[in-house]
Amino acid sequence: MKLEFEHHQSAHCENGVASNLLKNKGVNISEPMAFGIGSGLFFVYLPFLRVNHAPGFSYRPMPGFIFKRLSKRLGFKIERKKFSSPQKAQSTLDIMLENKIPVGLQVGVFNLVYFPDEYRFHFNAHNLVVYGKEKDKYLISDPVIEYPVELTEKELEKVRFAKGALPPKGHMYYLTYIPEKINLEQAIIKGIKQTCNDMLAPVPIVGVRAMRWVAKNIKKWPNSIGIKKTNHYLGQLIRMQEEIGTGGGGFRYIYAAFLQEASSVLKKPELKEMSKEMTEIGDEWRDFALNISRVYKNRTTGSSMYEELSKQLMNLSYREEAFFKKLKTIIRL
Repeated sequence: MKLEFEHHQSAHCENGVASNLLKNKGVNISEPMAFGIGSGLFFVYLPFLRVNHAPGFSYRPMPGFIFKRLSKRLGFKIERKKFSSPQKAQSTLDIMLENKIPVGLQVGVFNLVYFPDEYRFHFNAHNLVVYGKEKDKYLISDPVIEYPVELTEKELEKVRFAKGALPPKGHMYYLTYIPEKINLEQAIIKGIKQTCNDMLAPVPIVGVRAMRWVAKNIKKWPNSIGIKKTNHYLGQLIRMQEEIGTGGGGFRYIYAAFLQEASSVLKKPELKEMSKEMTEIGDEWRDFALNISRVYKNRTTGSSMYEELSKQLMNLSYREEAFFKKLKTIIRL
C-alpha cells in the first residue's frame, strides 16, 4: 500500500506538509509561498502557559492555522479529524491509504524515533505526511528530514496520542477539493495583510509588543526568579527559535524568500527590497540566539549579559515594527 508521493525537504514542518500535499495534487506552491500566504510569521508570549516548565513562547501561529489560512485563501478544502480511540485513528488512517490519499498528521516530537536525541523533547505540534504502509510499518514523509522514513504501528500511535500541552489526539487532515484556478495575487495580499496586523497587534502578548514584554522580563528575571530559572527560560526561548521548525531567524529567512516570490507575482519591486531587509532581520535573530546560547552554556556570565540580551530583543521589536508598517503601506499601493 504505497502511493505515488514525492518527498521534498523543507525548513518548517507545517509549510512543508502543505507544500508537499499540494504538489502531490499538481499545485506547485513552494514552502515560502505556503508560509507567506498562510501568515506563518508570528510571535506570541504566553507567561500563563507552561511548556517544559517555562513560559510559552512561539514564533508561529497555533498548529494547523498556516494550512487552514492557505486553503481558505487559495480555495481548496481540507478534511480534519481527531480521535479519542487510537484503534479508530489507525483504522481511519489505513482506509485513507487504501484509497490512495496521503494524510497529514499532527504528532508529538519526543517519541519520534528517527529524530536525533537532542531534538526529542515534549512538543506536540509537529507535522508530517503518511503516504503508505507496508506490513506494520507506515511510510513517512517528514518534511524536516532529508529522506522518507518509517514508523511501526505502535511508534506512530505513540506520537499521535502524545500527552502534555496541545495534545494532538490523533489529529489527521487531507485535501478533499482543489479548484481549477487559484487567485495567487489576492491570496498573497491577504496573507501579507494578516501578518502585518498580527505583528503590529495592539495587545501585549502578540507581535512586537510581546517581544518588548519578553525583553523587559529578561532584565528582571535574574533578580525575580534567579539565574538558574532565567537560563532555563532563555533555553526555552532559543529552543523555540532555532530547534522547533526554525523559529525566529529561520522564519524570517523563509518570509524573505516569500517576499521575493511575491515581488514577481504582484509586480512590486519594492517587495524585493523588503526581502533583503527581512534577511538582515533574520541575521539579527540568529545573533540573538547565539548570545543566548553563550549565557545558557555559561560561556558568558554577569548581569550585563542579560541587559545586552534585553536590548537586542528590544531593538529587534523596533526594527520589525518599522518593517511591518512599511510593508503594510506597500501592499496598499
